Amino acid sequence: MLYSETDTYQTNRIKFTSFFNEIDPNQIRKELQAGLFAENRWISSKFFYDDLGSNFFEDITELEEYYPTRTEKSILNRIAAEKFGKFRNIDIVEFGSGDSGKISILFSNIHPENLSSIRYLPVDVSDLALNKSAEELRDKFEGVTIECLHADFLTQQRLIPHERKRYFCFFGSTIGNLEESSAKEFLHELNASMLPGDRLLIGFDLIKDHHILHAAYNDKLGVTADFNKNILNVVNGYLSCNFQMDDFDHLAFYNKDMARIEMHLVANRDVIINSILFEEPLNFRKGEHIHTENSHKYSLSKIREFAMETGFKVCEIYTDDKNWFALSEFEK
Repeated sequence: MLYSETDTYQTNRIKFTSFFNEIDPNQIRKELQAGLFAENRWISSKFFYDDLGSNFFEDITELEEYYPTRTEKSILNRIAAEKFGKFRNIDIVEFGSGDSGKISILFSNIHPENLSSIRYLPVDVSDLALNKSAEELRDKFEGVTIECLHADFLTQQRLIPHERKRYFCFFGSTIGNLEESSAKEFLHELNASMLPGDRLLIGFDLIKDHHILHAAYNDKLGVTADFNKNILNVVNGYLSCNFQMDDFDHLAFYNKDMARIEMHLVANRDVIINSILFEEPLNFRKGEHIHTENSHKYSLSKIREFAMETGFKVCEIYTDDKNWFALSEFEK
């Protein structure tokens, strides 16, 4: 994730545009330093997704313990033919697009003669994930036009084309990584940018037994731990500092009162972090935490509340047979 890069190029049926040049790298450094020097230290989860982090997350989605991806796909497979079969002359916008697995289900159910009328607009902070997914989709679905937007969808929604009807997809319960106020602000701003008839299909991970949740973020192979620790390498790149992954342990647990999984990095010894950008060293005592991610879990009533409070109408809420996950369709 290199915010200083800017590039636009076009290959066979794929256009790639980076808008990261609009984001001041100094603001990124200030955000990181503010979090690291705070009383309760934190790093935004958006910094997980450099190239290595994106690969780690793709591996996570295939783990036995990590139910959200396969559960969400099972819902998509069940509803796709009826929901997407007649799509034509529409832009499909996917936030945090990542790999192509879920959107492929959607495209597989659009009548082939209509694919040439579809424009796909994936929006993601990872250029690696965008390029890989776009190439897979281009090779699999003849006729679909693909325009990759290398951007932060939380702050750069205005850059999404709006010449015709749009169908927004926000899979993976990524909305759950945001604090409630930020999630509502994002949905409210999206609603304001949508045209009458535009719809949003959004994934919510539902509240369930805490043992299932704990296992999903503490896998036996340690892939989630590697993913969590890799954020320190990203910070090193931005701040020219000397974090070592071996100095920190992965911690993930379910906070019942907040209905969320929390991920932290915990110093396993006293650590001093230096950087030419720091006015003073950053000191960690053994046992101190860096909070790296929240993953909020929802009830169906909370989903309806989110819609109502951000100006949306709930069209449908689709769940799996265990009620572990929900795909909700909102309309402006």
